[in-house]
Parts: sequence; C-alpha cells; structure tokens
Amino acid sequence: MMLSAIGNPYFMIFLLTLIPFLELRASIPYGILVAKLPWWEVFILACIANIILGPALYFFLDKVIHLFFFIKPFKRWYHRKIEVTQERIKESVKKYGVIGVGIFIGVPLPGTGVYTGALGSYALNIGYKRFFYATVLGVLIAGIAVTIITLTLGAGGSMLSEIFIKKI
Repeated sequence: MMLSAIGNPYFMIFLLTLIPFLELRASIPYGILVAKLPWWEVFILACIANIILGPALYFFLDKVIHLFFFIKPFKRWYHRKIEVTQERIKESVKKYGVIGVGIFIGVPLPGTGVYTGALGSYALNIGYKRFFYATVLGVLIAGIAVTIITLTLGAGGSMLSEIFIKKI
C-alpha cells in the first residue's frame, strides 16, 4: 500500500511540501513540470499541505520545548537567548507582526518558509492565532510566486500564455 502511495503524484506533492527547506519550492515545480498535473491542482494541494504544516509545527514547538526545561543548562540558555531577543525586538514585532512574518514565510528562498517562520514566531512569542494568519499569508505569497516562476521559466512561458491569452 505504501509503495503505491509513493508513486502517486499527489502524494509526492504532499510529501515534498513537508520536507524542510524544500516545501513549495520543490512540490509545485514537481507537480507541474514532472507529474504534468494542472497547475491549479498542484497550487491548491501544496498550499493546503503547507498551511496545515505551520500550525502543526508551532503546536509541536509549544508542547515539546518545555520537556527540555528539566535540563538546567538548556533552560538557562533558552531563557537568556529567547527572552533577551524578545525584549530587543518587541517593538518591531508589534509594528510588523503578522505581515512581517507572512512576508518572511512567503519569500521562496532557502532558509525561509513555514519551518523557520514557526521557529521564529515561537521564539518571538507571536502567538498561535497570529502565526496562523501569517502562515496563510506567507504560503499564498510563496505559492503564487513559485507557481508563476514555474509556469514562466519551466515551460518556456507557454503555459502562462495559455492561461492569460485567449486563443481564437
């Protein structure tokens, strides 16, 4: 059963979206260029998978990090690093908050995305609800950008012209 699921292109899009540092940057081009699926199906599946991933990561961080507090050096290090950082950039987080995190998540470059957005948001105490909004915004930005880039460059621009130019 698992082997047949791996051969399923929709399952592969889902899996690629969950891999750190790949996320939409890999799953959308795979779905459009390799699996030859309709771009809108790939976009919807990859974005939904990535949106679900964000809150799951934040929840996991929130519940797991406290388990390590029984290790005194870790607890001291955590409080020293995280609390000092939170205090230093508190005003910027208040000013740019959800939109800033959303743009960070949305930039389709290595080192950005839902994984680093969740880590940063948790460390900065953005809050679960605000992080969810930032995740949705960022994933949609990244999904649109990667889809447009894939359609434009990956297919020599022909797929993009078919979408926006009506044939007579």
